Amino acid sequence: MNSQTRTIQYFLFSQDFSDGVRITLAVLLPALLFAQLGELATGVTLSTGAVCISIIDTPGPVVHKRTGMLYGNLVVFLVALLTGFARFNAWTLGLEVLALSFLMTMLNVYGNRAASLGSAALLVMILTMDQPLTPAEVLVHSGLVLAGGVWYMALGLVLFRVWPYRPAQQALGECIHAIARYLKLKAAFYRIRTDLNEDYRQLVAQQVTVSEKQDAVRELLFKTRQIVKESNATSRRLLLTFVDVMDLYEHITATYYDYAAIRTQFGHTGILEEIASLIDLIAAELDNIGFAIQANHSFRSRSNFPERLEHLKARIDAVGEQEKGTSNLVLKKLLINLRSLTQRLDDVLNYFNAKSESVPTRHTEQEYMRFVSHQDYDLKVLRDNLTFSSSVFRHSVRMMLASGVAFLVAKLLFAGNHSYWIVMTTVYMLKPAFSFTKERNYQRVIGTLGGGFIAVVLLLLTDNKDLHFAFLLFFMVLSYSFQRRNYVVYVTFMTPFILILLSFLGLSYLDVAEERIKDTVIGCVIAFLAGYLLFPSWEFEQLNDYMRDVLKANLSYLQKLAEGLAGKSISLTEYKLTRKDVIVSSANLASAFQRMLSEPKSKQRNSEDVHQFVVLNHILSSNIATLTSTLMAKEPTEQPHEGIRAVRRSLSVLNASLKKLDPAMPEPSLLDVAGPAEAPARRKDQLTADDRQLIEQLDFIQKVSSDIGRVTDAMLRVEPVPQEPVGALA
Repeated sequence: MNSQTRTIQYFLFSQDFSDGVRITLAVLLPALLFAQLGELATGVTLSTGAVCISIIDTPGPVVHKRTGMLYGNLVVFLVALLTGFARFNAWTLGLEVLALSFLMTMLNVYGNRAASLGSAALLVMILTMDQPLTPAEVLVHSGLVLAGGVWYMALGLVLFRVWPYRPAQQALGECIHAIARYLKLKAAFYRIRTDLNEDYRQLVAQQVTVSEKQDAVRELLFKTRQIVKESNATSRRLLLTFVDVMDLYEHITATYYDYAAIRTQFGHTGILEEIASLIDLIAAELDNIGFAIQANHSFRSRSNFPERLEHLKARIDAVGEQEKGTSNLVLKKLLINLRSLTQRLDDVLNYFNAKSESVPTRHTEQEYMRFVSHQDYDLKVLRDNLTFSSSVFRHSVRMMLASGVAFLVAKLLFAGNHSYWIVMTTVYMLKPAFSFTKERNYQRVIGTLGGGFIAVVLLLLTDNKDLHFAFLLFFMVLSYSFQRRNYVVYVTFMTPFILILLSFLGLSYLDVAEERIKDTVIGCVIAFLAGYLLFPSWEFEQLNDYMRDVLKANLSYLQKLAEGLAGKSISLTEYKLTRKDVIVSSANLASAFQRMLSEPKSKQRNSEDVHQFVVLNHILSSNIATLTSTLMAKEPTEQPHEGIRAVRRSLSVLNASLKKLDPAMPEPSLLDVAGPAEAPARRKDQLTADDRQLIEQLDFIQKVSSDIGRVTDAMLRVEPVPQEPVGALA
């Protein structure tokens, strides 16, 4: 099956598409029902409430969704009431725009769901500010908005009761799909015609996506008591499948080789292309499992991996015989890793297809809860951020000023029937980081132009209202389905459905299309200028923090390896928590780096060095994972002191780099756990082959750590300590 077909299938069974259908149903039904009763205005107001609460209904545990929508309904009702009365005077309305733009944006300090509540409040304010309401109608209007929100919440909770496990299945399927894509990118490293630097860029970018998907699954699985209590086979199967998928992902990330060297040694033999093809096949199998989980149907493998592995073994042996004087040991290691990978794939498949009575229980609820973050909603969090040192506070002030300018422009310079679109565009296009603002502005303009063209062509071609309604339904479902997946597609489909809807209300769609494009461009210009001129937040200013977090995570990861080398037992849960910190911090740094590259050139700093820092830390964590997982699979025993000293030197170098990034960082007690530095080394003839291989790998980790130190020095313009010229990427 080709990738485009599979992508479409994933989309049709995704949570995004399910949400798109549900939001369309919740928004359209009130308007249709009351239109039949001759009360279209009432139905539209109910639909407005449903649209506002749909913004808060982001993926997550049902208890968080329910709580968020309850508070959202209260806030939306109060804002609609306040705006209804404030609009009778331009000064009071302007003051409300300023105050709410600031206060609702400050909710970002409480996380994404609170931020979405603020967005919903701003939306209802903007949609109400031009409503021709009398004082007596304000309360009725606000009550109808509240009723629409309650209707949306009730529909969502009922559907969850009917299909309680579908969100988790869909999120898990999406996560596996992202990991399969990551594995497919790894296959490119064995193709001699690809650019290794570009391969690394794509791999690191995909790591960001995988991290986001994993966080979404953790939130759904570990914060849903119905699942973590492991009361039935379905919940246990979901949990165990995710745990095994995480282990499989670690195995993929832990597989690292000197790809430039193996291309030089074996590129001409054709064996690397066979390895890449086999990895592609494994990735396709993993993708099939992910789709089966997402679509909630069974899956039986048709791939004969043992036969393919035996064929590959024969080819590797043949290469060893043909290439006299060249060791094929690295190819044999690759074969072992591929066998292990297919075995882990079988484990995932076995749990997924296991009979109900054969699904075991592994972990407690307390253990699972350690893997998810917990949001603090204390008022102190808000107070602590009321300072210009807080990026949220700076963005809130920026939002207040930008929305104030947009309000004045809409009222004084470009007043029209829908001039509130200027304010709406400004509010929703202005993002905390300039890179996001720039990207969203571009996407908004392109999507609006494209969607406006589609709508005008469609309305000019036919006057058939039934056909118009069918397209309206189609555009609504797709726009709401893509609102979290692809913004430019979302806007492209949203624009025609709004224009078709307004044509049903008797408005001239050509005039409306012209006004919408004009207002969108004006709003985007205001947002862009505000993001660039008003307390701009540039990514290079935050990079030190992200780099510090990555170094801290890798230090802790290396600490686990040091404990294993010293013969200490490593707690599996503690190891996985450390692994999670490495994955998340690495993804955050990679994401920040990508955002920096989209900013003006004058605002980018040391982009090549940062890229090398990202890649080196990826290589470091991969090698640490390889050795640590190997040690954990054996009985604890003290390893050669030559290797222990290499780890001590690596810890020292990384800690020195960390201190340069954050001089206030307290000295960690990392250097005393790896055994006595003065212990006598064994003679070379006393070392086994495994010992020598371990020491070689630990020496490589030391070299990578030294390279990280030199790159850190280069970025901070610190004079490096003279060292021998070794390089992990040389």
